[in-house]
Amino acid sequence: MHYYNISLLNSPLELFTYNSLSEVNIGTKVNLKVKNRLVDGVVVSQTKKPDFKTNEILEICDFKYSQKQLELAKFISTYYISSLGEALGLMLPFFGSEALASPMDFCEAHSGECQGLAFLKASLPKIILSDKQDNALKFLKNHKVSLLFGDTGSGKTEIYMQHFCDMLQQNKRSIFLMPEISLTPQMSQRLEQHFGDSVVMWHSKLTPKQKKEALQKIHNGKAQIIAGPRSALFLPIKNLGLIVVDEEHDDSYKSSSRPRYNARDIAIYMGKLYDIPVVLGSATPSLSSFTKFPYTRLKGGHFESKKEFIYEKSIENLTPLIYENLKNIVKLKEQAIVFLPTRANFKYLICGDCGHTYECEFCSVGMSIHQKSRAIKCHYCNFAQAIPQMCCECGSNHLTSSRLGTAEAVLNIQSELKDANIEQFDRDVITTANKLKKALKRFNDREVDILVGTQMLSKGHDYHGVTLAVVMGMDNMLNMSDYRSREKALSSLIQVSGRSGRKQNAKVLVQTFNEEFFKTHVDNYEEFLHEEKEYRKELYPPYKKLCRVLFSHKNGLKAQEAMNEMQNRLIQISNACPPSRVEIVGFGKCVIEKVANKYRFEILLRSDKSTDIIKAISISKNHLAEIDMDPIEFG
Repeated sequence: MHYYNISLLNSPLELFTYNSLSEVNIGTKVNLKVKNRLVDGVVVSQTKKPDFKTNEILEICDFKYSQKQLELAKFISTYYISSLGEALGLMLPFFGSEALASPMDFCEAHSGECQGLAFLKASLPKIILSDKQDNALKFLKNHKVSLLFGDTGSGKTEIYMQHFCDMLQQNKRSIFLMPEISLTPQMSQRLEQHFGDSVVMWHSKLTPKQKKEALQKIHNGKAQIIAGPRSALFLPIKNLGLIVVDEEHDDSYKSSSRPRYNARDIAIYMGKLYDIPVVLGSATPSLSSFTKFPYTRLKGGHFESKKEFIYEKSIENLTPLIYENLKNIVKLKEQAIVFLPTRANFKYLICGDCGHTYECEFCSVGMSIHQKSRAIKCHYCNFAQAIPQMCCECGSNHLTSSRLGTAEAVLNIQSELKDANIEQFDRDVITTANKLKKALKRFNDREVDILVGTQMLSKGHDYHGVTLAVVMGMDNMLNMSDYRSREKALSSLIQVSGRSGRKQNAKVLVQTFNEEFFKTHVDNYEEFLHEEKEYRKELYPPYKKLCRVLFSHKNGLKAQEAMNEMQNRLIQISNACPPSRVEIVGFGKCVIEKVANKYRFEILLRSDKSTDIIKAISISKNHLAEIDMDPIEFG
């Protein structure tokens, strides 16, 4: 009889011990029974016969996690403080013996596919790079981890594609990470035009059939470039030679559920693990990447167009100046984009007499007004109710709205510009990849004059004919209680404005009371990053490590008690000999105290080293503690 320690996939539980008459290889996926439930597990180690009764492994599957996948899962589990099963649950295993096969074995097993690859390599048209682009590519190839700091329209994608070509010539495969599904339609078109069938797009909106076909191409070797959001990083890719992380600054790379990993940082770790180069790319790189890694700078775009920035001191609202500029764009048969940070019609519904604000019954946040569905909705838990006609507190019918949203902006602009074609571009209307593809096509085919949207507008889309960008809500971003608020606000402005003036001169109209800040830095993000370093030193990343510990429970007292218990343990550790090097920055109720009917409390920790935080948490955490290492959200 053989005995094995097994990690249950996607389970927060620790290792279980099972037995098997057959010998099972480490990393093999198996089927088990746990309390009369059939579950999947992964064999992580062999062990001696324990002094307790064990159950038998029910089935040994044909799928196997490679040694490197197991090492990666252990790193994720340790650093982000989750179970090994939760970390392994991110990954898809190899089929059969592929996890152990060498590149030569792989080609022998898939000779037809490898002949097809040889044909692809021979038929690839060379991408023409400028001298600047060529020098940038040489720089990237000379460093294990490097940053391509290139302005919007400077040709970063062409550099990535030439890098992929060079990998193909070496019989190596590439991962191309993008922050969101919203980037995949245009990028997949560009990649497929050049690399044909050797490209696989991977994301959560694929149908089961599409996922099966994509995995088959990955398993049989046809897929040489695997592109998509963060989940693409965990596919079973043999002979990996390169990882590119585009728009590396984007918060979408950070997972909001356990394990709360950052795909950009995992890509960098994988570079070390697989001994392959990692390229980070952005027009507005994060201060962390800018500080840690060597970078090459690409300035300007392919076209000699100019941008004029106009600043208007105004609250977030559609003003006569905005309408005037939009009317002029329509008259000239040009195109405009209008950016707002808020979806729906309005962010808040307030009584004008008693000041009562309509909050979600299950979350301590204001309900957003959706006129189309005649409802107020919570954007945290999706609770909805009919729009009230009178105040539930004082009976007044004087209900007012604040914080303009995209849907209301579309209605208002349409009423002023009756002959214009205006579309909404946010998660309320762009609900599928197909809808996104069609919306972008309509805009680039000039069937739409004005596109009104949220952050989705800025996500690297290539709009050909935009000569006006209206940017609202910058002051709300700038005033967030977040140490990165300056970086996030400036980055958003640059990213949105970068969608305009690709081929001809353009205007960028910015609503803000902080003109001096934006005006100083909008044309020199590199200088801003150097200045921002001085603000962060001794306090914030990349010079310090932060960790947010969350506690949530339907009973608020239980959540608070769990927080107090862990806080007391952390204090004891800091008073021990030798003392802990972990500082408690703050603790108490979360800014949004209740979400999905659970009350929330938090502790914020700071230290010079992540290892000190991990050690302190491993000693002090309790069952309600949810660990968010390197947090990006503080609201």
